[in-house]
This record gives sequence, C-alpha cells and structure tokens, in this order.
Amino acid sequence: MSLLSPSTITGNYDNALLQYIRQPMVLIPTQEDERMKRREYLLEKTARELQESTTVEKLKLIDTIQRLGIGYYFEEDINAILQVEFSNIALITEDNLFTTALRFRLLRHNGFQITSDVFLKFMDENRKFEESLADDTLGLLSLYEASYMGANAEEILEEATKFTKAYLQLSTRQLSLPHHHEQQVIEALKLPRHMRMARLETRQYIEKYGAQSDCDAALLELATLDYNKVQSQHQIELAEITRWWRQLGLVEKLTFARDRPLECFLWTVGLLPEPKYSTCRIELAKTIAILLVIDDIFDTYGKMDELVIFTNAIRRWDLEAIEILPEYMKICYLALYNTTNEICYKVLKENGWTVLPYLKSTWIDMIEGFMVEATWFNGGSEPNLEEYIENGVSTAGAYMAFVHLFFLIGEGVTRQNSELLLNKPYPNIFSFAGRILRLWDDLGTSKEEQERGDMASSIRLFMREKNIEREEEGRKRVLEEIYGLWKDLNGEMMCENRVMPMAIIGVALNMARASQVVYNHEEDSYFSNVDNYVEALFFTPIASSL
Repeated sequence: MSLLSPSTITGNYDNALLQYIRQPMVLIPTQEDERMKRREYLLEKTARELQESTTVEKLKLIDTIQRLGIGYYFEEDINAILQVEFSNIALITEDNLFTTALRFRLLRHNGFQITSDVFLKFMDENRKFEESLADDTLGLLSLYEASYMGANAEEILEEATKFTKAYLQLSTRQLSLPHHHEQQVIEALKLPRHMRMARLETRQYIEKYGAQSDCDAALLELATLDYNKVQSQHQIELAEITRWWRQLGLVEKLTFARDRPLECFLWTVGLLPEPKYSTCRIELAKTIAILLVIDDIFDTYGKMDELVIFTNAIRRWDLEAIEILPEYMKICYLALYNTTNEICYKVLKENGWTVLPYLKSTWIDMIEGFMVEATWFNGGSEPNLEEYIENGVSTAGAYMAFVHLFFLIGEGVTRQNSELLLNKPYPNIFSFAGRILRLWDDLGTSKEEQERGDMASSIRLFMREKNIEREEEGRKRVLEEIYGLWKDLNGEMMCENRVMPMAIIGVALNMARASQVVYNHEEDSYFSNVDNYVEALFFTPIASSL
C-alpha cells in the first residue's frame, strides 16, 4: 500500500506525453523575449506596490501574491515586510477582526512566531468570541482561515474554529451574502486554505481572481504568464521522467506492475510546488515509480518464500545478492540499486555529502514494512491500530520521500539533523505527515483494498478498538484523527528550536495537502476529480484575459 492507489487516476495521458516527447515545445525567440521583458516589468511594478502600499493593503497584497503562486519571486521582500512591520505585537494598533486574523495567518504561514492571544480583544471574560462579530462575514472568514493554523492546546483557536464555522454555515443557509462572498465561504467550509495543495490552488484562484471586481489586471497578467511558464517547465520534467521510465523497461518485463510515471510526478509537484526544485521532482518521481513496482510485487504477484528472499537481498544491498533472486525480481532489484546510486552520485557532486547509508537504510525500512504486511495478510496475527498505521507510514513511502528530499533539497542540512535519519524512530514531523497520508489512503481506497482481500485498514481497526458499529462513524473518527495530526504539524512549524529545515517542514505540510487531493474523490468535495486537475496542471495553459 504505497503512495498511489490502484486506480488513482483514470485518464490516459500516455499519448499526450509521447506526443510531447516526440514534438517538444518550440519557443520562438522573439515571443519568448517579449514574455520575459513583460514579466520583468510586471515583477518590478509589483515589487514597488509591495513597498508603497498602506499597512492593510500590504497584507492583502501579500496574501493575493502568495495565493496566485508568484510569492517565490518576492520571498525576501515579503519576509522583510512581515518581520519589520507586522511581527512586533507592541507596534500593532489595529482592532479590526479581518486584519488581525489576516496578519496572524500570514505570519504563521511564513514561519514567524505569533501568539493566538492577539484574538483575546474579540472575546468576553469567559473566553468566548463576542456575538456582535457575527455580522462581520469577511472578518469571520478571515478568523476561520487563521484558526486552522493552530497547534495542540491552543484553545483560543479551537474556539475560533467552532464559533466561525457555526456562523459561516448559517450565513450560507440564509442566502444573505453577495455571490462572490458566498462562494468564498462555501469553499472555505469545504477545505480551509491552509490545507489546499499549492499548485491546484494557484490554478483555481487565477481563474476566480480575474472575475473579482477588485482584480489587479497587472497582477493577474503576471500570475498567468508565470503559471504557463511553470507548466512548460513541468512538461519538460515529465518528458525526462517518461524517457527514463521507458528506457528502464520495468513494466515491459514485469507486466503486472503499475505503469504510472504521470501520477508519480503529480505527487512530486504536490510536495515541491516551487519551480526551483526541478531536479528534486525528477529524482523523487523515479523513486516513487520503483516503489510502486515493489509494492505490486508484495501485494499481488510475489510468493511468500520469494518475498523473504527479496527482503534479505535488499538488506544485503550488494550486486552479488541478485543471484539468489527469481528472474522477475532481478530487474527490479537492479533498477532500485542503480537509481539509488545515481541519486547518491548527484548529491555527492552537488554538495559533497555521502548519503548512500541514509538512502539504503530508508529503503530497507520500507521493504521490511512490506514484509510485515505480507505476514499479516498471509495468515499472521492481525495488527492493532497503532502497529498498522506506523508500519503503513513506511510502506506508503513517506519516510523514503522525506529522507531523499532532505538531501536532494540540501537546505539546512547539518550533522545533527542528518543523524536523526539513521536513528529510529524518524523525526516526528515525518511521522505526522506520513500518518495523514496513510489515513487519507485508507479513506480513499478501503473498499478497493477489501475487494482485493486486504482486510486490515485504519477504518476497520478504529471501529474495532473504539467499539464503533457503523462505518460512517468510523470514517468520521479517522477524519478527526487527521485534523488532530494537522495540529501536530502546525506545532512543528511554530517550534522556536526547529531541528528540521523549514524546507522539509514545508514538504511535510505539502504531503498532508497532496494526500487529500489524491484520495478524497467525493463528488461534492473541493477536489472532486483528480483527472481534471492533472489536465489543468500539466496540459492546459491559462488563456490570457488581456
């Protein structure tokens, strides 16, 4: 049971990919030069607006810029503004709920410390929010979004979530809001901003922003130009991954294995939306593609005695071990061995680090986890809920992805934090995000897993251990567990003495976000059709409104 379920994406994009590989995008120099000049002009214009706007307008502009997906251009400017102008509570005089909540959310989103006590002025002596706030819909919406940045034991933010959700739900039933505001409220109630996958949110917001009465045409043009530019970059990356996959030849030899390079790449864009991580996306997609094949060997094809031999061979991690394997396992073993060594070489060349012990260790952990699952599903004792989830974090590929990206990204790596990757358990933030992945996987694929004979799932084990009779109630409790894990993740983001680099904390948050995109397929959900989003992300540019 790994990162991708057996039927995550149903669309057939092979032809689109192969057509792109054979006929790559041709850029006409004059047109590209014009786009670059126009983009540079718009970037300079936006940078000036950031510096010259009033206090409240600066916050709104930062929020819009980041939501449009162009925040990475202004990262230094935004951090400086937030640090100098907004992080010192003593210098803040505003008493407006909308602005207070927006400032709070932006500071936490960008890694700054701020206490939830800033909301006490909107509460009575019993620490309940004033009922008079109910008429301020935009203020309530701003507070609602801010409340999902909360960590454990932040009672003010827990109260804020309950208070705002109740009144926002009431406002939609009463049909008392302007259409634009009503749509904002409905979307927020379905899925708060903090939990949305960045690249998909960018696509959707660009399209909605153009219809707003306060739309800044220059900002919209910049966002559109950049979205299409990044999409072209993703197409190039996809072409490279697909060529590598075809040359590797695994699925031609192992016809039972999943052939899903596009889905592997979708995960990497979810985890690493910033354009600068191109190499990281490509290398991680390779590891996920190989993981899927190994998962299929353990889940659907391998015999128990063969799985034992394969696990022992992975533990040995040398080419001589290949001789003891069945023929169909040899090519998979060699693909894993060579790809891992190639990644190690790239990291060594780029940063001078020898990382084979770390990468090898995390693959061994995952293969041993597959072996544990195989034992459970072949007559062994049934796991309890905690055993199932913790092992499932490993077999889902979460730890493997984190360890590889820790070194591929290479930001903030020290001897102290790198040693944590060899000494188990893995860092808490890896576990929190991986558990969200595992639980969303079960919510999205439990019926398919049962049809295949995989009897254990977090839903069924939760029902058994908590004495729950109805599956609907069991699923509800699993969702509550996911939201609790989000608070754990937020706590790691807020920690003053962070051991893990902020880039890796960002990956953890993005893993939680991407998990919901891939596995939540309800018709009325924020992410109702993954196929549509794949088409929008990788194959359909945004038309300019100008």
